[in-house]
Amino acid sequence: MSARGRKASLPPADHSRPESLAFDRLTVRHYNSDGRVKEYDFSALPVAEPLQRSLAALFAARCASSWTRHGTSKSVHAHVAGFATFLSQQEQPPRDLDEISAALVKRWWLSVRTTAGGRKLFSSVTLLLRGDARLQTGPVVEELARRVGDLPSTRQSFNEADFEQVKLVARRMFRAALLRIEDNARHLERWRGGEFTSDSRERELGEALDVLARTGALPHTRGPAGQTTLAGRYRRVLGGATSEVTWQRLFLSRREATALGVLLMAEYGWNLSVIDRAVTPRATADPGMDGHPTYRIPLVKYRRGAGRHYETENVTDSGAGSPGRLITQALRATRFARVLADRLAPGTDHFVAWRTHRADKTTGDMERPLPVGPIRFGVSYDDARDWGKKEGIGGSPFQRGRRTVLAVERGERAQHSQETHDRTYVLPDQRVQAAAVPVIAAGAASAVRKAREAVKLAAMLSEVRDPAHAETATADCSDADGSPVPAPGGGCGASFLLCLACTNARVHADHHPRLGHLHQALTQMRSVLPPSAWERDWGDTHARLEDLKNTIGDGGWRHALARITDADREIVDHLLTGELNP
Repeated sequence: MSARGRKASLPPADHSRPESLAFDRLTVRHYNSDGRVKEYDFSALPVAEPLQRSLAALFAARCASSWTRHGTSKSVHAHVAGFATFLSQQEQPPRDLDEISAALVKRWWLSVRTTAGGRKLFSSVTLLLRGDARLQTGPVVEELARRVGDLPSTRQSFNEADFEQVKLVARRMFRAALLRIEDNARHLERWRGGEFTSDSRERELGEALDVLARTGALPHTRGPAGQTTLAGRYRRVLGGATSEVTWQRLFLSRREATALGVLLMAEYGWNLSVIDRAVTPRATADPGMDGHPTYRIPLVKYRRGAGRHYETENVTDSGAGSPGRLITQALRATRFARVLADRLAPGTDHFVAWRTHRADKTTGDMERPLPVGPIRFGVSYDDARDWGKKEGIGGSPFQRGRRTVLAVERGERAQHSQETHDRTYVLPDQRVQAAAVPVIAAGAASAVRKAREAVKLAAMLSEVRDPAHAETATADCSDADGSPVPAPGGGCGASFLLCLACTNARVHADHHPRLGHLHQALTQMRSVLPPSAWERDWGDTHARLEDLKNTIGDGGWRHALARITDADREIVDHLLTGELNP
């Protein structure tokens, strides 16, 4: 069934899918999901005929079972041609697949591994070759199954100022076109309503617009030499014969449609293939009590794989600046082109529709929607590249712009998997990496704070000293032989600083001045040592002393600091220099 609800005609009862491999076994026909065919001639490969036939058979099998888009088969065929060129340059080129050795595959890998394109070529062709039974045993299997990682992406997002400039240029161009079409549409409606008097210029202009809306063109006359010119009456009322004053009154031009595509990319993260295939959004049957339309937008994304090609987005036009306002404006700007296309080819339903200046000019790209009369659909890579060059951007803004939208501005995936979003868009992007530095630093600092909060004083607090306990540099020890860090010769082998972390230790009031002085010394050291070094060597001890300070209270701590003796200072100095370490 078509998008407009018309039932599709069934194929004949004896219908079967055409064979991919032609009778000569060297020509492969690939039928895409739309039933259009593209041929590949394997006899042109610079290798022996048996190898040509083997490669063609593998290629045809994938065309028949896996690939639905010509873009895929075209890319793989180019990769196969590159592999064939490599084989032809060997001293003894293999005549068929059974002569391809592990050493040859490894030599090929070493020649292509340094570039992203070379790695993609290797992955593509080895996947194809693994389908042949002759290459499924022996040492060559391991080389063909080599895991190939991606090189870091060199494509980066726009900086904020550049992306705003791209959107500004597109917005100005599309808005000017929308205002022009709306103004002429109002004049056409007034003419159809019979508002103009006979023989007035307004009436003649309305008649011209009506002819243009119904046919997409205006009557021309043929001169003696065979040249065609716009009929005089229309040229007079329209003010000339250029596209700017004739068909552009009701239709977007190629550049204006590209500007609309840029805005769709910037607003929704759509890429060129999605824009090409997007059908006309429909407002929900009940837009709600507020009257704001909510559009349901079916999208097609073939790279997601069979069964996952389609998804739907819903956006609401609740006023200027809302997500759905661009959809409303785009529907208004493309309505005459869409209606004309459906009149010329019933069932045609594409969102981004525009009129070409050269209706006789065709394209060999069979993946894109077919033109209908003078109406074209979507935005091609050439359209985007030419638009970017003419507007001073340097090239197509779509790949960098989409990366900016998805990785930087929205930070969420669009018509692809979460893995692709993270690996392809987010992780390699320098703007994302720069923005992540303070976030990661804050997270690390928070983790350290949490860890410090978890470091508590393990030593027991006591009111007075027990004579049976042995005195240490920081506390008294109740059981040296039961130390968690025993010495080789018996007793405790831990640093005196770790007494604060031992449950055998006892801290009483006489220890408070010395520990208070140690706390002051560690705090002062923090300002002169590198943070990582201080945290490593003194962080835990400082945290335990902080816990002791909080337990004693500010008053008790101040009282302890007032009782610091020269002996306390000397012992702390020895602790900090390591002279008291075991």
